[in-house]
Amino acid sequence: MITLRPYQIEGLTAIWNYFQNGGKGNPVIAWPTGTGKSIIPATFIMEIMKIWPNQRFLIITHVKELIKQNYDLMMELWPNAPAGIYSAGLKQKDIAFPIIFGGIQSMIKNPAQFGHRDIIIIDEAHLVSSNESSQYLTFIATMKIINPYLKVIGMSATPFRMGMGYITENGVFTDIVHDITGLDKFNQLIDDGYICPLVPKRTKTELDVSNVGIQNNEFKANELQAAVDVDRITEAALKEIIHYGADRKSWLIFASGIEHAEHIADMLDTFGVEAAAIHSKKPMEFNDKSIEEFKNFEIQAIVNYGKLTTGFNHPAIDLIGMLRPTLSVPLWIQMLGRGTRPYPNKENCLVLDFARNTPRLGPINDPIIPRKKGEKGGDAPVKICENCGAYNHARVRFCCDCGNEFEFQTKIIKSAGTEELIKIDKPVFETFDVQYVIYSKKQSRKDGKPYIRVTYFTGIQAFNENVFPEHKGLPRHNFKNWWKQRHKTEPPDFTDDALRFNSELRCPRKIVVHVNKKYPEVLSCEW
Repeated sequence: MITLRPYQIEGLTAIWNYFQNGGKGNPVIAWPTGTGKSIIPATFIMEIMKIWPNQRFLIITHVKELIKQNYDLMMELWPNAPAGIYSAGLKQKDIAFPIIFGGIQSMIKNPAQFGHRDIIIIDEAHLVSSNESSQYLTFIATMKIINPYLKVIGMSATPFRMGMGYITENGVFTDIVHDITGLDKFNQLIDDGYICPLVPKRTKTELDVSNVGIQNNEFKANELQAAVDVDRITEAALKEIIHYGADRKSWLIFASGIEHAEHIADMLDTFGVEAAAIHSKKPMEFNDKSIEEFKNFEIQAIVNYGKLTTGFNHPAIDLIGMLRPTLSVPLWIQMLGRGTRPYPNKENCLVLDFARNTPRLGPINDPIIPRKKGEKGGDAPVKICENCGAYNHARVRFCCDCGNEFEFQTKIIKSAGTEELIKIDKPVFETFDVQYVIYSKKQSRKDGKPYIRVTYFTGIQAFNENVFPEHKGLPRHNFKNWWKQRHKTEPPDFTDDALRFNSELRCPRKIVVHVNKKYPEVLSCEW
């Protein structure tokens, strides 16, 4: 029997509420890697089929490991589930079952054979392109011809795409209904023991990509490999890995190309470290065998290129050697996510960032959200500990690795050509671009009355605002004004009635926030 975690219950409830409250789009669940996204299709489908047994589902992803993982969990929860698998990699092509777990590469060849489907659930939803000719959108378009009322639910640890912003801003998905990937919620997951902390460390050896060209928002593959696949650099990096990895069990190393992966594995062998390289040019059987040996602790290190960024689950990984520079935030987060799963006696996962991805893209719990084309980006919110060299979030007081206390840096604002130190009691107001908004029902501890928690996601952080439809006096007055800015109807008298309109409410373009309060306050909106 699987006991759902609090945030898993919240996520499932968010999907139910979305559709029950009149949501007409396609929602997304955003959870960090290792937090149990597989529970979503298994539990959600099981509950639906108890009420509507004739519903038909497809659960689609892109790698066979995730297909099997999602299917196995479904069968664990519901041993008699009418479910099958459609995947060439898993050598199964079931069609007739009401519930089918499949791979997009196999299913796209003949979408119509799956017949009428009511709901499609897509794992790793950030891979769904906005290009109408892409595999996913082509498949969905075909299925909508059969059933125009088809709904699509997405799951992802990285709900954004390079050069496109959040996946809800274009393409098939419309609403992020539950997001725990932000800084505060991510850290809470660590505190609760659901995920393992990462310790990104600046290394003495650094990969130089200053002369590597960029194409389609990423380093050019051939130029990147040529720049970093240098024996003296590889040797220096591996000596650091061996030094820091002396008391660590399982090393996962990301290379910048196929030849680079082979060179790293060969050099590790000469240093007396059991290692294997896996990539697309090796037979599937060889890659599978190497992964199995790694999981059984028969080899200490596995070096990969393009194979273990998603769908790979080995909780014991406690060291990541990052020898793959990237400009892709989703790829960076997915690679880091291989180390976030808890494991007995695993205190953290050390990330040796030879690629300098951390200062370029940010930490896993507060990355730089990819900007739309033409938008300017900001600096990654990180600082380096002078004592141990670990990368830390800019907001922390103590180093995540050695515990060193950082010196307080006074914030400076420029106004009218002058610089003025901010006093503790002087209010600071900042304006943030709003990416999307989530509305959730809460209950007052004081009087037990329900109210609405409005969460504005700004790309950097999230800010909360509470509105009170059922309270009297000033709270009710403020709610009426808030509602009139967002909807043409009269303000509802009850929280549940208000939440039914959540998909119709106007989303502000910007918010002004009083940021230096204990709890930052949303003061106004710009439309």
